[in-house]
Amino acid sequence: MGEHVLVVVAHSDDEALGCGATIAKHARAGDMVDIVFVADGVSSRDSGDDAALERRVSAAEKATQILGVRRLHYLNFPDNQLDSVPLISITKEIEGILSQTPATVVYTHHYGDLNVDHRVVHQAVMTAIRPMPGQTVKTILTFEVLSSTEWASPGLMPFLPNYFVDTTDYIEYKMRALQCYSEEIREFPHSRSYENVHALSRYRGACNGFSEAEAFMLMRMLR
Repeated sequence: MGEHVLVVVAHSDDEALGCGATIAKHARAGDMVDIVFVADGVSSRDSGDDAALERRVSAAEKATQILGVRRLHYLNFPDNQLDSVPLISITKEIEGILSQTPATVVYTHHYGDLNVDHRVVHQAVMTAIRPMPGQTVKTILTFEVLSSTEWASPGLMPFLPNYFVDTTDYIEYKMRALQCYSEEIREFPHSRSYENVHALSRYRGACNGFSEAEAFMLMRMLR
């Protein structure tokens, strides 16, 4: 029986940017992958109306179908305002999902990201899966998201990856998924461009003897 993987992200598109190829690898290995989208992704924008939300949800459904995700959970907290939401409210939502679908592996945001929603999600996840008796989660990994992780203030925790996944055979799924989020992608040389996403994948791969790779920080592993 495969692993049960839970990916908890602030916004739809973070899953594809942060660990899209790894998700595809899990799914094709027979693992069950669920994703939690904590914020709605559009309400902070001038164009954040119902139509924009529908487009974002539609993009997420198409992208995650390409990656092989089993189920999506939308919490619909306000975009770029998670620091105004009591942490316990987000934590309890995540705990509720975990109680229904116990995960063994969790992926989420790096704590030092520039984006405040990413930092709050990281904290809520780590709180929800603290190592209490009966906890099913054995592995916690955090990922980098271009245009947030590398833009962080120097005083925040740097992203220092110590866990790498060979995604040579799965990068195509990541890039196809990102095409569904075309409204969120910018023109090169912006950090969040198709060219730079692929460049990062090749860089992380070449540093570890692979053609392509995704990088993570291992937060906890219980065996």
